[in-house]
Amino acid sequence: MSIQTPKTTYLRDYTPPAYRIATVDLRFELEEDGATVHARLRIVRADATPAGTPLVLDGQQLELLSLALDGVSLPVDRYRVDADRLTLLDPPEAFDLAAITRIRPRDNAALEGLYQSSGNFCTQCEAEGFRKITYFLDRPDVMAVFTTTLVADRVRYPVLLSNGNRTGGGDLDGGRHWATWHDPFPKPCYLFALVAGQLDVVEDRFITRSGREVDLRIYVEPRNLDQCQHAMESLKQAMAWDEQRFGLEYDLDLYQIVAVGDFNMGAMENKGLNIFNTKYVLAKPETATDADYQGILGVIGHEYFHNWTGNRVTCRDWFQLSLKEGLTVFRDQEFSADLGSRGVERIEDVRILRGSQFPQDAGPMAHPIRPESYIEINNFYTVTVYNKGAEVVRMIQTLLGREGFRRGMGLYFQRHDGQAVTCDDFVAAMADANGADLTQFKRWYHQAGTPELTVSDAYDPVSRRYTLTVRQYCPPTPGQPDKEPFHIPLALGLLDAEGRDLPLRLEGEAAPGATQRVLELREPEQLFHFIDVPARPVPSLLRGFSAPVKLISEESEADLRFRLAHDRDDFNRWDAGHTLALRTILGLVEDRRLNREPRLPESFSAAFERALQSDVDPAL
Repeated sequence: MSIQTPKTTYLRDYTPPAYRIATVDLRFELEEDGATVHARLRIVRADATPAGTPLVLDGQQLELLSLALDGVSLPVDRYRVDADRLTLLDPPEAFDLAAITRIRPRDNAALEGLYQSSGNFCTQCEAEGFRKITYFLDRPDVMAVFTTTLVADRVRYPVLLSNGNRTGGGDLDGGRHWATWHDPFPKPCYLFALVAGQLDVVEDRFITRSGREVDLRIYVEPRNLDQCQHAMESLKQAMAWDEQRFGLEYDLDLYQIVAVGDFNMGAMENKGLNIFNTKYVLAKPETATDADYQGILGVIGHEYFHNWTGNRVTCRDWFQLSLKEGLTVFRDQEFSADLGSRGVERIEDVRILRGSQFPQDAGPMAHPIRPESYIEINNFYTVTVYNKGAEVVRMIQTLLGREGFRRGMGLYFQRHDGQAVTCDDFVAAMADANGADLTQFKRWYHQAGTPELTVSDAYDPVSRRYTLTVRQYCPPTPGQPDKEPFHIPLALGLLDAEGRDLPLRLEGEAAPGATQRVLELREPEQLFHFIDVPARPVPSLLRGFSAPVKLISEESEADLRFRLAHDRDDFNRWDAGHTLALRTILGLVEDRRLNREPRLPESFSAAFERALQSDVDPAL
């Protein structure tokens, strides 16, 4: 029996591809017992690659039927084939490689690559599924222009879909038909998609800000046709929002979504042909909850937003996964916040962090949002990479401001449209667009763990000076016993005795400023002196949960009740109420343990009553 030792892949070992693939022409002959794939690749040797360097293409579970270079069949001594790759020996500088392979989608139980389920053909190629379709450089930094032709039985597979715009189609002899799709934008092969089956469609259209008409189609199994309206409206809202918020317009003539119950991921952002599990598309009032509708809005938006943050600009290697996923989670969170309740959305985001990501940071599987190594790439799709990654992006916006963040996004796309890049490239665009120094901030990308902020305060009534002392510490995580200080944005306000936000003036400043500001923590311990403070204020710290940290302070129950009643920050008001309720419940439990009569404090009820009578967001 053979036992294969797992191989560890390291970020430090990255090297650019020795060859590039400029164009890909695919033809799929789809049959019940399998599929024949005709692939023609235009391949060019990279400038830095020495002549004679072998070309190594990834390929698994493929039956190679023929292989030709520039139209001439290759003799067997010019290449080698094993279970994982096809190696061409001494290829020329530029050439066309034509391969015909046979695959068996019906037997593809891993649901990676092309598979068949419930009578439909479907694909899932992220992260490394395309190598189960044909021989290819299956890595995200190889971006090519794809043209795909599908041929299948006209009755069993009336719908034939792939990436891009449809450029042709028609009937063939023997009851078969064909369709050709062309995607003019270079993309990595993990974004390739194919669907063939019996599906019905809901159609609509969207007019972009430049006046282009985009056809919108959602394909579902016939019985689900009446449950697509909310998904279609969510798609149109996402397209309009991305234009308004970031100036990003959709680039193809057609946007398609396919929703099937057998899809093994939640959803996949394949260029121009998103594939969804039905959970994130179908809804009707008789059975769907508010959470279902909100979830569909967010996931539809997330996959659409990938068109720019993930597709037009993609990740150089899988270590950069948070470049596309963290950024796009942040974008879908902002979309949901703008269309709904910003306070409720923020609370839900933080509950995921505290309930799932913080424990991951504290456990044996702790890893930074850009890990240094992996054994199995599919284990990379974690709440740290996605949700903490989104928090890191949010901190950049908090430090630079919303307009500064948009300037950074504009420079990012200007520099890198059509490229596969790194997290460092993203941060550099943000810094350069704003003249900011984010060097220390990049520690968030390579240091794991949840920083702890310990805050104490003091007030001097004689000098009218209020001092905050903030200490940061990050516990050890596997492989990282010692942490350097993070660059942490701490948003705060100070409340006076009437619950109003005070104008804030730090020592050394000429005049008071806004009533909320962001303190930048860079050292293990920092003191912030606020002057001209008429009386001891109640601090409202970490407003909007401005950083993914644990805040440790000796906040009294009186201050918690006060913030619950008066804090103008929706998240902090909720957090004060949550903390106060938890303390109260634990107090009642202790009363029961000591055989005392449990009694809800009147002050607790009064604080909630005041909160409900205020102009707080009704959704809270």
